[in-house]
Amino acid sequence: MSIPSLQASVELLKPVTWFAPMWAFGCGLASSGQPLDGRWMAVLVGVALTGPLVCATSQAVNDWFDRHVDAINEPNRPIPSGRIPGRWGLYIAIGWTVLSLAVAATLGQMVFVAAALGLAVAWAYSAPPIRLKQNGWWGNTAVALCYEGLPWFVGAALVTSALPSTPALVLALLYSVGAHGIMTLNDFKSVEGDAASGVRSLPVQLGPARAARLACWVMALPQIAVVVLLLVWGRPLHALGVGLLLAAQVILMGRLLADPRARAPWYNATGTSLYVLGMLVSAFAVSSLLPEVP
Repeated sequence: MSIPSLQASVELLKPVTWFAPMWAFGCGLASSGQPLDGRWMAVLVGVALTGPLVCATSQAVNDWFDRHVDAINEPNRPIPSGRIPGRWGLYIAIGWTVLSLAVAATLGQMVFVAAALGLAVAWAYSAPPIRLKQNGWWGNTAVALCYEGLPWFVGAALVTSALPSTPALVLALLYSVGAHGIMTLNDFKSVEGDAASGVRSLPVQLGPARAARLACWVMALPQIAVVVLLLVWGRPLHALGVGLLLAAQVILMGRLLADPRARAPWYNATGTSLYVLGMLVSAFAVSSLLPEVP
């Protein structure tokens, strides 16, 4: 059996997808309210864990179990194109899972548990018999949690060696809920292959127009809740910042809804950027509510 090239292996791990969990990890760090003095090595390892390890593992797992769907939707991907030959896609997914757990174990018990949960969900999302992605409601929930909530938790817990504060956990949960809508828009690129292979993504279940409207509401409502909470917590300037970012998203949503199939990728590059900026603003807002841990 031939061995895959380094280029094909890196492509399988999809570096472009690492940004979201790494950003959420950074938001978790910011929400902790703690200085990073003396913790930089642990922080760098944490960044590697959330992006190049756990997220990359989820991409390899997904591509292996989706290789037949990808042969329809995206035949140039490494596995269906043959650039990752034989069962090498599965071997890489297993190897990266073990490596991720080993690295997580060096960062403390809470980080290890969070990483193990994320990896378990990644396998459950793609692999039979569970294969959460078969239904867009469950699959998108799993991905949203692992892309936003868990990395936020890891970032906050890493520098405090304790459970994150209640405000930080609430924000992580709200932005995870909103990310469900982002995942729905991401499914627009594979509607034909999903329908042909029995994957009931929300665009397949609801149709493009209804799925896009649902995604917009799911993204907007948690951000409204964030604005209200920031006001309650006495952070009006941060609330204004998140509100303005949401207002800009709503304007872009109008254009998205005019042609969801064509503009979903465009919105994921524009509106989603505003969404994650709001995450960081809210993270800094709650950081000032907390005492510094010595």
